[in-house]
Amino acid sequence: MALLQVENLCVEFPVSGGTVKALDNFSLRVEAGAYHGIFGDSGSGKSIAMLAIMDLLRNSASVTADQLSLKGNDILTISTKEQRQSLYQAVSIIFQEPENSLNPCYRIARQLDETLKIHGYTSRKERKLRRAELLADVGLQQIDAILDSYPHQLTSGILQRIMIANALASDPMLLIADEPTTSLDLSEQQKIMKLLNDLVKSRNMAMVLISHDLELLKQQTDFVTVMYCGQVIESGPSALIFDNPKHPYTEAILNSAPSNWNLAPKSSVPSLAGSTPSLHHLPVGCYLGPRCPYAEAKCVQAPHAWFDGSRLVRCHFPIGGRDD
Repeated sequence: MALLQVENLCVEFPVSGGTVKALDNFSLRVEAGAYHGIFGDSGSGKSIAMLAIMDLLRNSASVTADQLSLKGNDILTISTKEQRQSLYQAVSIIFQEPENSLNPCYRIARQLDETLKIHGYTSRKERKLRRAELLADVGLQQIDAILDSYPHQLTSGILQRIMIANALASDPMLLIADEPTTSLDLSEQQKIMKLLNDLVKSRNMAMVLISHDLELLKQQTDFVTVMYCGQVIESGPSALIFDNPKHPYTEAILNSAPSNWNLAPKSSVPSLAGSTPSLHHLPVGCYLGPRCPYAEAKCVQAPHAWFDGSRLVRCHFPIGGRDD
């Protein structure tokens, strides 16, 4: 039984004259204790998928799914209040820029207190002890000074550690990290990722990491999902996908990584022709079709996702052919 099972999650935003589909039949399975990575172009739907799973798009978009279950319990069939209680207790999310996630008007102590109250810490003494414990768990010192500070008085690295501490307040079983090092310098990025990896292991949590760092995803994750234009185009065990990609987009992205270059002097960096289309004006059929070096006439028809052994692929002409 999966910790989190999502089937055919769709998200549509209202726009002038109609709607735009930002997420198209997104599916995800996360096992207890697993480390799952997600990568793709900016705007491919990675963050939208996580916000939809966490029920954070209720007032701005239409969200539908065939299944959204947590520990085997379908949370689509329970009330909104019960759904949020179940989600927010078992799943926590860390966003890209901590400066935008913390309220600039309140001290850190008050903001951590609000989270702890939601998770049942009714005693002021309990909250004080738990605040200090959480901040120590994420490697912070001078805790009293930090708790008495406003967000603008602290560095981005400290703020991100505070956001991680905040996410740990409910002792979640699943931690979602949405590009958690984007606003940090290289040294701090490495420290934050080491911290997250250590916490996941020590607390036996599952983790979904959204990242553009392909080397990090290759080294750390058990499974990986690749997205393009709101669709999952390939998903499966990380070793399988990084070593033997089946989808042309996955192949192109991996070939574009500097660690995979083996170029003669003055050679061009490998890349796909053209650019990622707007969600308002998607190509007919396969969304990658106009850019794909393997495209044929059949690609004007939308490809269905199919399983090739242990991985999912959405392509009419996968690299190396079908194995099923």
